[in-house]
Amino acid sequence: MNLNWDKIALFVGGVVFGSAGFKLLGSKDARKVYTHTAAAALRVKECALSTVTSLREHAGDILADAVQLNEDRIAAEEQYIEDACAETCGETVCAEAAEA
Repeated sequence: MNLNWDKIALFVGGVVFGSAGFKLLGSKDARKVYTHTAAAALRVKECALSTVTSLREHAGDILADAVQLNEDRIAAEEQYIEDACAETCGETVCAEAAEA
C-alpha cells in the first residue's frame, strides 16, 4: 500500500489551521473587531439614508418648480394667442371663436 504523505500532511495542516482559525474567530479581540465593524456599517447606513432623504426632498422641490414653470408657460402662450387674436380680428370675433 502506497501512502501519499504530502496529501496527508496537507490534510492535517488544514485541520490544525482550521481549528486555530475557529479559536481566533471566536476570541474576545475578534468579537471586538466584529462589534466595531458592525457599528461602522450602521453609521454608513444612517448617513446613506440621510443623503437619500435629502435628495428626495430636493427632487420634490425641483419637480414642483418645473410643474409651476410649465403652467406659467402655457398661461403665457394662451395670453399671447388671445392678445394676437384681439389685435387681428377684434374682440367680438375672438369671443365668438372662444365660445365655439
